[in-house]
Amino acid sequence: MTLLIMFLALLILLALRVPVAVALFVPSLFYILFVDPTANLALAAQQSVSGVFDFAILAVPMFVLLGNLANVSGATDKLYDAAVSLLGHVRGSLGYVNILTSFGFSWISGAAISDAAAMGRIQVPSMIRRGYPVGFSLGLTGASSLIAPMMPPSIPAIIYAVTAGVSVGALFIAGIVPAIVLVLALSAMVWWLTRKREDLRLEKASWSERGRLVLKALPAAGAAVVILGGILSGVFTPTEASAVGVLYIAILAICYGNLGWRKLRYALTTSVETTGGILIIVAAASLFGWVLAREQAPQLAAQLLLQITDRPIVFLILINILLLIVGAVLEPTSAILILTPVLVPVAEAFGLSPIHFGTMMIFNLMIGLLTPPVGLVLFVLSSVTKHPVTTVIRGSLPFFFPMLATLILIAVIPALSLWLPGVLGLA
Repeated sequence: MTLLIMFLALLILLALRVPVAVALFVPSLFYILFVDPTANLALAAQQSVSGVFDFAILAVPMFVLLGNLANVSGATDKLYDAAVSLLGHVRGSLGYVNILTSFGFSWISGAAISDAAAMGRIQVPSMIRRGYPVGFSLGLTGASSLIAPMMPPSIPAIIYAVTAGVSVGALFIAGIVPAIVLVLALSAMVWWLTRKREDLRLEKASWSERGRLVLKALPAAGAAVVILGGILSGVFTPTEASAVGVLYIAILAICYGNLGWRKLRYALTTSVETTGGILIIVAAASLFGWVLAREQAPQLAAQLLLQITDRPIVFLILINILLLIVGAVLEPTSAILILTPVLVPVAEAFGLSPIHFGTMMIFNLMIGLLTPPVGLVLFVLSSVTKHPVTTVIRGSLPFFFPMLATLILIAVIPALSLWLPGVLGLA
């Protein structure tokens, strides 16, 4: 009954548009003050702060800053120009360029919103000028932005790994193959939607022009080599890699001549705002999770689901439906922090790897970024492109087919998530 009241209070507060951190703190503090006689406010403060005082969490502000510096440094523009030179002559080329650029930028972004803001600013106007439908341009840009949180350095992966107690490096690597599957699925959709549009081609670039633009983009792509290479070689941890990546991109931005005081201030202030919001939610969710553990919520959830079914495939179907609903109404970071302590023990009871489950959970919740009514990517694209949110929503609808197909493959084929970490000895 206590758990039921807490969850109902949380849902009511969220429905009233109370900030997520407050909605988590209120029922937790009520429990400590009026339900558990052995708890007190000092213990509440201790549990909240302990969630933030984790070495892996230090990577979050650094990777947020890394993505923002990459946005203002011109690295995104150079990746885009190189992709256009390589693929421009193909039918529907700018659709493939959109996906490929998002894939390249994902190695230094880690967040779908950063990708959507950067790609929306560059690619949507360019595609519309060259005759691509407005809805197609907006929808594809939104869908391809979901590649970023699947690839290292994924910020949702850090949050999940810390909450579930699994290796950040293993979860980083686990997302690479699923991200490639998403790239292929979106590319197939672009081919289908542009198969009769012979006008959607650009003039073929010369080999010298291609070489020049690719060489200009290589330093930006080098950030992925520095970050991932350092982690896999054991030179530094994911947290240390985040700081090295920031230093690399900052030096690159200075070399490009694109890091003036105004851009630096924008990158820093935006990073502080984003990080502050994330860490407040982490602190609140840590306290909420402590209360759930104290009331044995994971064990009760496991018992309930085992009474419903003992088949892992049925469990996966039920959980994915639940996560799709939650992702539509709750921001992914909050959803990960609230649900991971409850669902991961249940998944393990069904014999699922927490790495596989985490990869599935992250991508499932990322789909919520394109799902009304919350859909943060929808609003970001609307803001940077000046097109109505309704237009972004309509344009995104066809791309739910490849996204949901990718989600099904991730859920039913654990090897997509576990093969590469296994090869590298991380899982």
